[in-house]
Amino acid sequence: MPTTHKPTTPARRVALYARVSTTGQTTENQLRELRDAADRMGWTVVGEFIDHGISGAKGRKDRPQLEALLKGVAQRRFDIVAAWSVDRLGRSLADLIGFLQELHGVGIDLYLHQQGLNTTTPAGKALFGMLGVFAEFERSMIVERVNAGLARAREQGTRSGLAIGRPRVNATVESSIRQLRQQGLGIAKIARTAGCGVSTVQRVLASTVA
Repeated sequence: MPTTHKPTTPARRVALYARVSTTGQTTENQLRELRDAADRMGWTVVGEFIDHGISGAKGRKDRPQLEALLKGVAQRRFDIVAAWSVDRLGRSLADLIGFLQELHGVGIDLYLHQQGLNTTTPAGKALFGMLGVFAEFERSMIVERVNAGLARAREQGTRSGLAIGRPRVNATVESSIRQLRQQGLGIAKIARTAGCGVSTVQRVLASTVA
């Protein structure tokens, strides 16, 4: 009888992302461990994206290789994105959740070597769900602190006979606007939370970028 061959499942495509904060550092250790992990998992490395000398506090627009990686994600050129540690992707839980949601929106998994997060497994998917809960908690805590700070600022403004609002806002309100923006809130929601106008939020954010 002729021998029948079962079709083989193609290896999953993985993109590696590495980052260092200063130009004097190297990403080679990160990449070596990620390549070894991909080899153990049977994944095929199809791209390596490296940002040199860029702080994790920077947004994706200031991290050209992260931006290039996410363009590849949108085009579904990978099945998995792998990074050495969560802090290579960003400095906050909200950053990680946003990144995960962007990947999962197009069916791409995430592997984080140091944290042992692998969303190709059931346990990894469960952990992702838990991270979402913690991100929501973090956001609610920040909003609570922002509201408390605004209340104090308004009370101080009333005592000194000064009004807080248009056309100027004090440093507390400006700081609150920036914090809320970092958590991914839209301009209209920031304005409602901070108790100021949309134009004020836009002006503060524009000055931050500048």
